[in-house]
Amino acid sequence: MFKNALKTIARVILSPIRRLRERKYADSQSNSASRVEMPNEKLLPLVRAMIDKGHTATIIVKGYSMRPFLEHLRDKVELESWKETGLFVGDAVLAEIAPGHFVLHRIIEIDKVNAFGQGFRPEQVRPDMQITLRGDGNVVGTEACKASDIAGKVLRYIRPAGHIMEASDPKLIKRIERWNRLYPFRRYLLFLYRASI
Repeated sequence: MFKNALKTIARVILSPIRRLRERKYADSQSNSASRVEMPNEKLLPLVRAMIDKGHTATIIVKGYSMRPFLEHLRDKVELESWKETGLFVGDAVLAEIAPGHFVLHRIIEIDKVNAFGQGFRPEQVRPDMQITLRGDGNVVGTEACKASDIAGKVLRYIRPAGHIMEASDPKLIKRIERWNRLYPFRRYLLFLYRASI
């Protein structure tokens, strides 16, 4: 009961922020555009195959594990092969953590390297390197995979109404780094974020 009351108070206090966000990402075409959805189990192996052939791929984000940077069914990401740019702590990647099970999460450690922005150029990456992942919106738990399980790396974040942010944008990188440093408080910050949307 206390939690519901707290959530209601936060919603009222944060409603101006919610209205600003709705105006910023208002997409006049979203209501009229039709969309065909394909299950991730079928779509993501095809995406991986396209990236392996040297193409980029754009997918709609599903799930809430990358909040506050990516929102379920609102945002898209453009993915590219990491084999051109390498892998670095802080990169958001599409990884196959189990056969047929993909996640779009952020790298928090590569072979014991865990300093934000540190990593390996393409020629330094070994297929058996251990990668640790965590979603920006996850408050507990991590996933583990190998470098060979990384299907693609986020090149661009695409918001509604054509707002595009390059993953290499220094301002965005600083925001992501600050967010990662606030990991111990993430549960409370996400509570406020959810109340504001």
